[in-house]
Amino acid sequence: MSEPKPYIVGIAGGSASGKTSFLNELRAGMPDGSICVISQDNYYLPREMQATDVHGQINFDLPTSIHREDFVNDLKKLVAGEQVCRREYDFNNPRSEPKLVCADPAPIIVMEGLFVFHFSEIWEMLDLKVYIDARHDIKLQRRIARDALERGYDESVVRYQWLHHVMPAYFKFLRPYRDLVDVIVTNNTHYRNGLKVLNNHLLAVLKERTVVLPAVSDSKGYA
Repeated sequence: MSEPKPYIVGIAGGSASGKTSFLNELRAGMPDGSICVISQDNYYLPREMQATDVHGQINFDLPTSIHREDFVNDLKKLVAGEQVCRREYDFNNPRSEPKLVCADPAPIIVMEGLFVFHFSEIWEMLDLKVYIDARHDIKLQRRIARDALERGYDESVVRYQWLHHVMPAYFKFLRPYRDLVDVIVTNNTHYRNGLKVLNNHLLAVLKERTVVLPAVSDSKGYA
């Protein structure tokens, strides 16, 4: 008897809504080898291929900024039982050293990113759709702190992107799906309750499928 098809979860939310932190804790609560995560952040096109706005600033908040075909194909490879590898995207931060990260096939596959729901090929493959929500003012403050630390951006750059790129893209490409998902996790202060619900659900999925877990690798996926 063949193993069941992997259970595919899509997790999306606005910029700095807390997706990465949520996913890190979700993975920590799952058995080794039971879950792999594919992050949209590693599928951005090179900077020279990105669209720019009227002021010549790169707009990373468009669906066309992502190598959509690779993103979709890597999901299909995982479903077929193949390992996928991708070079980390560093957002041109000179302090960062991109590394090659790999994800092994697992009973549960999580696709994470701003456009996971917008890409119809992925939407149609999802068994569960999860939306991470937070107030816009909270997300902005988180993004200012994150981009200064991880990407070396000045606050003025972050605020410009937020006003001209992030929020227009949010309302056009993400917010319309909020009413179509299965689970909404609110993360204004914490996401403990939502995390517990999703963690318990995925553990139940594993138990129902009684799958044999693949060999454990050094990584549960990449994000």
